[in-house]
Amino acid sequence: MVKEGYYFGLPLVLLAAVCYALAWWVAGTILLLLAIFVFSFFRDPERAVPANPGAIVAPADGRIVVLKDEDFAGRPGKRISVFLAVWNVHVNRSPAAGTITALQYRPGKFFAAMLERASLENEQNVFTLKTETGEMVFKQIAGLIARRVVSWKKPGDTVARGERIGLVRFGSRVDIWLPKEAEILVRVGDHVKGGSSVLARWPVQQPAPRRNDLVTAEQQV
Repeated sequence: MVKEGYYFGLPLVLLAAVCYALAWWVAGTILLLLAIFVFSFFRDPERAVPANPGAIVAPADGRIVVLKDEDFAGRPGKRISVFLAVWNVHVNRSPAAGTITALQYRPGKFFAAMLERASLENEQNVFTLKTETGEMVFKQIAGLIARRVVSWKKPGDTVARGERIGLVRFGSRVDIWLPKEAEILVRVGDHVKGGSSVLARWPVQQPAPRRNDLVTAEQQV
């Protein structure tokens, strides 16, 4: 469990204990159940991160709700949106290994995360990640209930594939944008797990052989 779970959960446990001491059984039970929910919400399980070259993993647990062609900064590509329900793990992870070259916080509204407009109008953190293959972008997006996006990283940090990078509190959405060269492996409706489910394959492109190299190879034959 991440430390935020203790901040929100322990006060509820203490209040429940006071209620039980005063014989306020109903109030104590409600507070105790709420504390159990909070502890569960902030759980942080270990995940088996795939080692496949070029694998792009899900940045969060949830369900794929959008998969569409979308340009980013004039570059053609695809956007994958993952919706996180309140029962999903809300710790977010890096989809690939690389360096965070930019991290922009955008204040915004709090529409339901299921809505398409949430990707543009809701409060969000926008990460630009430089990998050995190229740049990708992913976002932590607040929702109707989740009104706080939290990043544990900063520009210049190097991250591993599947490494924890932050969380969004109480239901949210995560978007990831990949260039057209990436091969998408999921469909709308698929359920994914952050850090372990492979969303796409984007292998490093091998440089084309130079003419001199071809001539040398022919001579050796």
